[in-house]
Amino acid sequence: MDNAIFYALLILLGALALSVPVYLCLCLTGVLGMVVLADSFITFDVQMMQLLDSFFKSMDKFPLVVVLFFILCGNIMTSGSIVAKLIKVAKAMVGFFPGGLGMAGILACGLFGAISGSTVATVVAIGGFMIPALVAEGYDERYAVGVMTTSPILGIVIPPSISMILYSMITNDSLEALFMTGFMPGVMIMVSFCVYTYFVCKRGGMKMQKPPPLSDFLAVLKEGFWALMLPVLIFGGIFSGLFTANEAAVIACVYAFVVEIFIHKDMTYGQAKNVIVSSAITSATLLIIVAGATVFGKYLTVERIPEAITDAVTASITSKFMFLLVMNVFLLIVGMFMDIISATMILTPVFLPMLYQFEINTLHFGLLMTINLGIGYVTPPMGVSLYITGAVADKNLIYVTRAVMPFVLLQLVILVLLTYWEDLVLFLPRIFYPGAF
Repeated sequence: MDNAIFYALLILLGALALSVPVYLCLCLTGVLGMVVLADSFITFDVQMMQLLDSFFKSMDKFPLVVVLFFILCGNIMTSGSIVAKLIKVAKAMVGFFPGGLGMAGILACGLFGAISGSTVATVVAIGGFMIPALVAEGYDERYAVGVMTTSPILGIVIPPSISMILYSMITNDSLEALFMTGFMPGVMIMVSFCVYTYFVCKRGGMKMQKPPPLSDFLAVLKEGFWALMLPVLIFGGIFSGLFTANEAAVIACVYAFVVEIFIHKDMTYGQAKNVIVSSAITSATLLIIVAGATVFGKYLTVERIPEAITDAVTASITSKFMFLLVMNVFLLIVGMFMDIISATMILTPVFLPMLYQFEINTLHFGLLMTINLGIGYVTPPMGVSLYITGAVADKNLIYVTRAVMPFVLLQLVILVLLTYWEDLVLFLPRIFYPGAF
């Protein structure tokens, strides 16, 4: 079995190094592992039927509906004027502080992330707009690049989160309870980034401006009312029990279409068609990665690799404190090389037996996994956000990497705090969803 595992990893890493698409790497490794490498007396026909069955059943899961509709909702916002109105409201709220426009960008990432559930979508929608605006307002370019590259992690920390949806699908945790774990970490990230912005900009000579008149502030709120109601609709509906997360995703899409076409009138029917097609392509890409990861996971299960890893870890690590430290480091490294969807689908089944062994709450670990892999979006060599921001700001990878370092350090400090202060993560789910424990 050890040789089979070694060859399977060699095939997977070799295919990734050759820039083979991720889903093909996973499918290829899973198929070859099951058919050629696995110690099995099952005939070839039966093995292939099992693989095909796993492949299609992985995409025939109701929770995936949430992912698909939140992708569509995020694309509607990006194509219409909801994003611009959210940024305008955020600027009216904090724009008069030293570094107020930077704080507005951070808050806008939180508001947009509370609808899209995606870091990449948040980078494109908010970063593409805010980086030029910050530079034009006289902000240090390195600060502008750094804050608008790292703040979009809020897209997967603040619910709804695509990675959390996939995690709950595997662990059978309450999705609503898992969503609830993201609020406190999201607020902590926003507050820490805003405080850092305040001191950096105040030290740079920026002074506090007069707050806008109440009439102007109310006018901005009125203009952005329909945009602000979208996260209120999602959160209020889910956490009040009025509708499920699946229903919330569908309702959010319908609401966003109605607002952009009939109220804001910033989207035509032709644009709506293009948004739907684009979202379908993005959704298909995600589904095929989920299917590939499932096939690879099938091979891991046949070889009993999760159990073998659990035995090896528990034999060498006896402390819960040390286990969490090792897992954090491991996930940070994985995040540097693998996208969050693939990593969540592959690693969650591997980690589950170890979580039970060390008596770690799966909701707590789901939040830690999300943040760890989210940080991977801004760490080289495969950090997607680094490349997107580099293209927007016309900067190379080294420049963008240096720009994000202060913000990554803040995220790591928060990660350590959340790792060893479990109640900070779980006190909201315990209040609102006691049945999930």
